[in-house]
Amino acid sequence: MRFSCGTKQFAATVLDLLRQQYPDAGPRLLFSNPYQALVATILSAQTTDEQVNRVTPALFAKYPDVKALAEADLADVEATIRSVGLYKSKAAHLVAAAQKILTDYQGKVPADFDSLLSLPGVGRKTANVVLFNAFGKPGLGVDTHVHRVANRIGLCKTKNPEGTEKHLKEVIPEEKWGKAHHLLIFHGRRCCRARKPECTSCPLLNICINHGEAE
Repeated sequence: MRFSCGTKQFAATVLDLLRQQYPDAGPRLLFSNPYQALVATILSAQTTDEQVNRVTPALFAKYPDVKALAEADLADVEATIRSVGLYKSKAAHLVAAAQKILTDYQGKVPADFDSLLSLPGVGRKTANVVLFNAFGKPGLGVDTHVHRVANRIGLCKTKNPEGTEKHLKEVIPEEKWGKAHHLLIFHGRRCCRARKPECTSCPLLNICINHGEAE
């Protein structure tokens, strides 16, 4: 059955099919509280979750809370996360974010979008992901990968991740935003890869507008 792409009906069908295909879709970053979720998500930019999970145990052991990270020696934080991509800028963002949380938010990671967005190293994608993963609040994180997958399969036709986020939030019910993020991430990693998509085994084969096309 064909639906008009970019519509609520099409989005609902896509998510139903992806949910059946990836029942385990969810966070792969390891964390146990909002502070750890924020740190891990900042570290995950342009880095695999596996790489992040290898450095966070030592990082959290040294800096178990916001106050400890805010008072950390920057060079030591850099050394601890050195194996992660862009480690110098990420270390600076982590310490600065912790300092702002300590001074502006009484040492507690804020649980609203605008406050999260005010933190160093936090963009729209990170704020959305932390909202959902750490606080269980509606959030739909869109990075370049989610943007790519959403446009390829016909969920939207947008020019950048922010435009994709705006459209997806219009066609997907708010209570499903967080799950949609994880489903699209899983689909992009396991099947709808940028250069070699596995279209013949894709659960969306019959409705995807660009099946068989790689970038």
